[in-house]
Amino acid sequence: MSAGGSLTAVALGILLGGGLGLGACLILWSFPRWHAVSLDRRLLPYIRDIADPQGLTPLVAPVEGVGMGVFARSVMSRIGGAAALSDRLSHAGRPSSAGDFRVRQLWWAAGGLLCGGLLGVVSALVGGSQASLLLPTAGAVTGIVLPEAALRHAIRQREQRIGEELPTVLEFLSLCLAAGESTFDALRRVAAVGEGELIGLLRRAVVSVETGAGLADALREVSRVGRVSGLTRAIDQIIAAIERGAPVAQVLQAQAADAQDEAKRELMERAGRKEIAMLFPLVFLILPLSVIIAVFPGVLMLRLGP
Repeated sequence: MSAGGSLTAVALGILLGGGLGLGACLILWSFPRWHAVSLDRRLLPYIRDIADPQGLTPLVAPVEGVGMGVFARSVMSRIGGAAALSDRLSHAGRPSSAGDFRVRQLWWAAGGLLCGGLLGVVSALVGGSQASLLLPTAGAVTGIVLPEAALRHAIRQREQRIGEELPTVLEFLSLCLAAGESTFDALRRVAAVGEGELIGLLRRAVVSVETGAGLADALREVSRVGRVSGLTRAIDQIIAAIERGAPVAQVLQAQAADAQDEAKRELMERAGRKEIAMLFPLVFLILPLSVIIAVFPGVLMLRLGP
């Protein structure tokens, strides 16, 4: 048998075996155990007003079924790094756990493997080369890399939003403190009237304080989750001012001015990067087309002759 015939036979075998495996997976997925409702999801609607009076968590908890939960725990026990991944997910503002993220990553890898396998089978059936056998591996690797890239992008975007909201929030807090309110009352007022990523972190801090946590500990948690240099610096100054009895309003005004200066500097740096990025279409697209439009008629006339 020739190489093309053997490749076609392998492609047909992969197609038939993949169809059989997909049917078996669908039969297993239809079992009720995989869709069993967890205890947290059954109890959450009845204890929401006690455990979460501000409504900061969704009504339906992002908890998978029993089978998927066991599978997620087994995956994380073998892969490891659950603490670091959970920290990154909280930093990105995603409510899912590390096990759910790894399971989702495995689903993406399986989808990439399936798509790559289908492309490889089609390429083999139409007479493609043996390089098409690498398509399933490439699809699986792409499925593993894409969720990680999306998580890093979400972290960068959230850091940028927090940095943009920080000067306004600090200025509002300083105004509330200058009006005679305490630090906690100012935080509660800002958390009640504002919207955004940083406001969400402050709401969680207010809920933590109302449920018995210390104000300094709640602010440190905001700093840990936010991970923005300006926010960390401002919270450290606020905690130091509270512990030493210094006027917090003046500290916040100074931090707000520093945050505004840093936001302006970041905006100028971003504008500079965008300006450099705009040179690429100008140099590689517009300028060559302009040269072609200007030179082509002259070249054509020289070829035609007098």
